[in-house]
Amino acid sequence: MHIPDGFIDGKTTVTTAALAVAGVGLALRQVRRTLPARHIPMLGLSAAFLFAAQMLNFPVVAGTSGHLIGGVLVAAVLGPSAAVVVVTTVLIVQCFLFQDGGVLALGANVFNMAILGAGGGWMVYRGIQAVLPGPRGRLTALAFAGWISTVLAAASCAGQLAWSDKVEWRAAFTAMVGVHLLIGLGEGVISALIFAAIQRTRPELMQSTEPTCTGHRWREFVRYGLMVSVGMALFVAPFACPWPDGLEAVAEKLGFAQAATKPTLPALAPDYAFPGIHSATLATALAGAIGAIFVFLLALLLARVLIPNRSAPVSAANSRP
Repeated sequence: MHIPDGFIDGKTTVTTAALAVAGVGLALRQVRRTLPARHIPMLGLSAAFLFAAQMLNFPVVAGTSGHLIGGVLVAAVLGPSAAVVVVTTVLIVQCFLFQDGGVLALGANVFNMAILGAGGGWMVYRGIQAVLPGPRGRLTALAFAGWISTVLAAASCAGQLAWSDKVEWRAAFTAMVGVHLLIGLGEGVISALIFAAIQRTRPELMQSTEPTCTGHRWREFVRYGLMVSVGMALFVAPFACPWPDGLEAVAEKLGFAQAATKPTLPALAPDYAFPGIHSATLATALAGAIGAIFVFLLALLLARVLIPNRSAPVSAANSRP
């Protein structure tokens, strides 16, 4: 669902950029105030995992694929503000290093996937969890919220395309929401499965849990988690479904795909392929591995700059998933 440059006009670019800056600014302030220092490595690990996971497109319908956004999953573990920061970090790296999403459209992508997707999906998650308490209710809430977060982001993208006069609103809404209703099913199921695995094997990672891990165990978990993320990018991402994603398929169907403009800035590995490497599989694997490590270090650096060296528990307003 990464919007390229050319799909949205100037007024939409400026408006979404302003909304994205405001939303990310609030998220950064909340992370600084409430996230425990012990969760700093988890920001980096979550960003690396999401970057790798977003490279793993899965088939949805004939000729169309989708991929995990992951904002609600991170919000359930670390809180909504941390999720906004993590998803934004991933989108920035995807944009500037791999030309995945336009530079001018970065604000729209951050608003759709980080703020509306992660933040709005988390609100749905909390609302359902209040009605369905307990572990099963939590997984049900997460699966539904993951699905609805994808649909919300798709509906917002449709509105931006229509406001930019690229396509009529009804056609954009029907096509975008229609295909992302299916993509969202994958988002919900994958998010619930990963969350269940974390809850069973590492319950101390949950934001509502008091710290029980020693520093050594935390470092060990982060090391292995980063290895898993890099391994996914190296050995799985090159074999992901090659079909166009939901937005690309809709653009082809509705006839505005040609509106995409050339990338505004050069990139290290355009389309996740390093120039000069003749093997497409090797080029994608190398780009994915380097991207996962880079986004991990960027998120970790950002967290260490923002978060004071403290170990106080998170505030009551953001302390339970």
